[in-house]
Amino acid sequence: MRRIAKAVVLAAALLLIGVASATAASLAPIGNFDQPIFVTSAPANPDELLVVERPGRVIRVEGATRSLYADLSALGIVSCCLSERGLLSIAPAPDFASSGRFYAAYTGTPAAGGEEGDVHVDAFRPTPGGGTPTREPILSIPHSLHPNHNGGQLEIGPDGYLYISLGDGGGSGDPLESGQDLETLLGKVLRIDPRPGAEPPYGIPPGNPFAGGPGRDEIWAYGLRNPWRFSFDPLNSDLLIADVGQGLREEVDLAKSPAAGVVGGAGANYGWNCREGFIAYPGAPEGCASASGFIDPVFDYPHADPGGGAAYGCAITGGYVVHDSNLGALDGRYVYADFCTGEIRSLVLPADSGGRASGDRSEGLLVSGPTSFGEDACGRLYVASDDGTVYRLQGSAGGVCPPPPPASASGAQTATALRAVRDKRVAVRLQTRRRPHSPFARLIVSVSPCGENAGASVQLHRGGRGFAGKRLSAGCIARFRVRLGQKATFRAVFEGQRSQVRTIALAKPSP
Repeated sequence: MRRIAKAVVLAAALLLIGVASATAASLAPIGNFDQPIFVTSAPANPDELLVVERPGRVIRVEGATRSLYADLSALGIVSCCLSERGLLSIAPAPDFASSGRFYAAYTGTPAAGGEEGDVHVDAFRPTPGGGTPTREPILSIPHSLHPNHNGGQLEIGPDGYLYISLGDGGGSGDPLESGQDLETLLGKVLRIDPRPGAEPPYGIPPGNPFAGGPGRDEIWAYGLRNPWRFSFDPLNSDLLIADVGQGLREEVDLAKSPAAGVVGGAGANYGWNCREGFIAYPGAPEGCASASGFIDPVFDYPHADPGGGAAYGCAITGGYVVHDSNLGALDGRYVYADFCTGEIRSLVLPADSGGRASGDRSEGLLVSGPTSFGEDACGRLYVASDDGTVYRLQGSAGGVCPPPPPASASGAQTATALRAVRDKRVAVRLQTRRRPHSPFARLIVSVSPCGENAGASVQLHRGGRGFAGKRLSAGCIARFRVRLGQKATFRAVFEGQRSQVRTIALAKPSP
């Protein structure tokens, strides 16, 4: 497959000779890595890049300095690299600045628990100087029958919860019939509230569409084949899912946000394995003939070259909505690529979920086997290649962080909105203080960076429910005094960002 893909990339390159980019964007290499599979950054420091290597390592890149941040392979838990197995992606935790914790999705060995190839979502805390991290298991999903269609994207949503994409379990045509089955987590996007170090290690956020009824509580959306990459638009909280197709069509799904900071698409059924893109899947089960309620994609493209410079390929690599004014005409467009053609393309998303994308075009940029796009904390975009190179998309201003975009003509999307979303990427820390055998405990909440966050309200949750609220001091600290009756769990919440859960038990006096 990779030899074929590289041949297709070479042919496409010959066709594109002399074709100018529509955007004046270029690809600037930032380094070579061992099978790079994802790129992100520290939430509060866009210049601290985290490059994910498929065999199980996370590499920190700061300018010309490179260091090992965490090595999951040293734990012997990452199953790599049969077919699509390996470390799949990471998501830095909201308190990353203080804890260094990140969430990771990977296919595991039996040492991770379960069978070879099961998908695991765990939290990890690095050791000083990099190397073997501390593992905090969160969620495991059986996936041992086939080594492909793992999904594996992780993102902290605009609502502060962890979103997870999972493929249908592999094979051809969804042999496990996972896509339409609400009793399995395969072929889904999940939404959970991770609580590393607590028991249970995650909760079900309010608003999950199948919580308490038929279907798994963790499911947010379903009917997906292999949602390898998805993303959120930080300007309006829209959810974009790029779902890898079977043999005919590749698709982009859009869930519009109903309000700022609220994710749309709860309970959406994107149709697999009844639908493939806009068409009926030729190998669909008999029950699909009478099924309805599927959500069409906003864009799809074929595997066969339709000519005229239109998109085609074999496996979509989803990207991000660009918010980088340095990229000129690319700003505001959704960027994606195809693994087989290597061509970076972009399109204009519709104003509502019922519409279709428009203006699809090539950007005149080619990458050999683009495995993933990535985005740092100030909105700069990256693309990883299967030849080991990671590139930054940049314009004439080089790699500087772009300023927030100006307000749109309609005023619906403004620079203020984007800045507010980015400012929420703060670390929230909860500390506890208690004298032995005292029925009272003091809880100290701190938010960093401080700056304009001073004076804002912070909430204290007890047992998963709102318990008390206070305003942050000039130093962004709030102190709570609580009475304990028995074991209790507490969490601080600030503008959608959540601290680690703290459990306090009232110790009995010594006899």
